[in-house]
Amino acid sequence: MKSQSLRFASIALASLAASSLASCQETPTPATGGEAGNAAMQVSFAKQDMGTFDEPWAIAFEPGTGTLFVTEKSGAIRFRKADGTTGDVSGVPDVDYGGQGGLGDIVFAPDYASSHAVYISYAEAGSGDTRGAAVMRATLQCDQAEACALRDPRVIWRQDEKVTGRGHYSHRIAFSPDGDFLFIASGDRQKMQPAQDLSNNLGTIVRLLPDGSPAPGNPFTGEANANDEIWSYGHRNILGLAFDARGQLWDLEHGPQGGDELNLVARGMNYGWPNVSNGIHYDGKPIPDHAPGDGYVAPVEWWDPVIAPGGMIFYSGALFPDWQGNALIAGLGSQGLVVVKMDGKTASESARYDLGARIRAVAEAADGSVWVAEDGPDAHVWRLTPQG
Repeated sequence: MKSQSLRFASIALASLAASSLASCQETPTPATGGEAGNAAMQVSFAKQDMGTFDEPWAIAFEPGTGTLFVTEKSGAIRFRKADGTTGDVSGVPDVDYGGQGGLGDIVFAPDYASSHAVYISYAEAGSGDTRGAAVMRATLQCDQAEACALRDPRVIWRQDEKVTGRGHYSHRIAFSPDGDFLFIASGDRQKMQPAQDLSNNLGTIVRLLPDGSPAPGNPFTGEANANDEIWSYGHRNILGLAFDARGQLWDLEHGPQGGDELNLVARGMNYGWPNVSNGIHYDGKPIPDHAPGDGYVAPVEWWDPVIAPGGMIFYSGALFPDWQGNALIAGLGSQGLVVVKMDGKTASESARYDLGARIRAVAEAADGSVWVAEDGPDAHVWRLTPQG
């Protein structure tokens, strides 16, 4: 069936308690959802306002300092130090801002303590009316209390080829747990069929060395007319990309109308888009369902009605023991935090927390607190800590 409405109809989103103190609010324990038999995650938390930003897209903590870096879609990077000091980062690349395009992800290199290297994704203009995603590596220098700079920038990867439109860039970044490999999500750019064409890197996840060169051992290396960057393909629009505690790579994708999906990503596998999907086209035209034996990898978990996901992390901290090892998903359409219980190679939604706004990004701080960023202008960043 295309619809899982009955499956998720029982999910009652918890409403936030009203508070006269905008800087600190409380949220009650939510009702839980997902398949029957899932353990309820009885978690309540306080919600502290950590500032506002303009269209935040990604948030990440600088290793060792507790400084939060925020990419703003229109083309700025701002930071918030642990003492509350805020500032701006210079040297940010020019971005092609519009639609879903602009500044994207920010990830600190595994060897950041010695290299001070950061990786930043963004949409860049091409010739004519074309554009595509790119990833830049630079050195981050913070020599002043309220200023940082990106030095020695170098573009290490681009979507191939640049096309018209301003949608489905994806451009999420993740390093393998050993730090040896760089994975980048490359959306289908709303062109669909390129996701089944191995000669380009649209609609794929690519696997690179940290310098941006194709990683040895990629599945299609040496094949005629195949891009040697590709690790997996048949993807639509990946907004979450992360490794779990077992070292397994997962992606979180926006489906069409219905069919948002969580996938366990494996070497050389085809995830079916646009040939199969658990959703339908926006104009109502059908898409064949995933089915056993169809040659495509089906999602481990999927949603209809959709959650319209933003970013995703796997929680590892001590503050929320009931969340340890599970996926925390920023919900745009679902306007909150979605918790997915992980069990090896299986996964199922366990709880939702209504935060009263579209949530674009989620990150875990060194102390185990969870930080979330709203979507849009004048968007709040909230720090979540256990309540009671």
